[in-house]
Amino acid sequence: MTTMALAPLSPGATIGVLGGGQLGRMIALAAAPLGLKVHIYAPDAHSPAFDVAAERTVAPYEDETALAMFAESVDVVTYEFENVPAETARLVAQHKPLFPGEKALATTQDRLTEKTFLRNLGLPTPNFASVDDRASMAAAVAAVGRPAVLKTRRFGYDGKGQTLVREGVALDAALQMMGGQPAILEAFVPFRAEVSVVAARGRDGGFATFDIVENRHENHILRSSHVPAAVKPETAASAIAIARKIAQALDYVGVFAVEMFLVDGPTGERVVVNEIAPRVHNSGHWTIEGAATSQFEQHVRAIAGWPLGATTTRGRVTMTNLLGAEANRWRELLAEPGTAVHLYGKGEPKPGRKMGHVTRVE
Repeated sequence: MTTMALAPLSPGATIGVLGGGQLGRMIALAAAPLGLKVHIYAPDAHSPAFDVAAERTVAPYEDETALAMFAESVDVVTYEFENVPAETARLVAQHKPLFPGEKALATTQDRLTEKTFLRNLGLPTPNFASVDDRASMAAAVAAVGRPAVLKTRRFGYDGKGQTLVREGVALDAALQMMGGQPAILEAFVPFRAEVSVVAARGRDGGFATFDIVENRHENHILRSSHVPAAVKPETAASAIAIARKIAQALDYVGVFAVEMFLVDGPTGERVVVNEIAPRVHNSGHWTIEGAATSQFEQHVRAIAGWPLGATTTRGRVTMTNLLGAEANRWRELLAEPGTAVHLYGKGEPKPGRKMGHVTRVE
């Protein structure tokens, strides 16, 4: 059955979510006011999304019986993180519609596949080369140059699984940091800022974007997002056109983010694509209070086959992540006028762990 042929969900239907982290939690919170239920599937019995879901399944992603029972109990399935095992996605999709589809997962789970996909679309990316061993590492450095960033092809996030290869860095030492995993070497981009486009594509091909976001990182972890980003209108239009082209090529359904570098050059500022996140995204959390429709409601609308919501920004917005023990300041933050506090219901506040976020709209 094609995407267009699927009937839209009706209030009372159930959305299945693979993954039980904070993104799944916020999807469930957004679905409830629309009269939709959420069933969370996750292997960790302490997953924070379970606290706000109508149903839960605690089972490994490799449990075929549990996956089949889960899929049969819902009307449509989505996921809150991009490292859902490919076989898990395939098994679920045999029973119920999966949005975003398997193509989006397959493309974005592997950095080399993703960068090749982007290059084949004619989109601007850093120069890159595949690295599998010492010989290919040497060839990649010769082709890409230094400085460059060596990354594992799969499972890296928040700066994990990557290292900067400067002049003088021993190739063997850099390779050792990859732990023997297949890798990709990408040219270092001397960027002025990091920006992202958070967008949605509906089942009917309808497309909508939020304002361009400027993101600031500390120790490779997103510290804060600022809207609107300080970019020229033509740069914003170029970034949105890139996101639209990616969504169409993937036949994407749902919310996604495209992370980009803002680069200054002889012809002015431009964007270079860093990576695609096939899900709701940390840099879109500001939309809960800062936009007419949150990214989470927008995702629910898209996968349900409903009209996409308005994306109008409500002012100047800053979203700041609460990392580790910073979440213990909740009383102080709640006392600040105009500050919206979101706590994710996680356990131990480990250093660097995203425990919540606060949003301020001016």
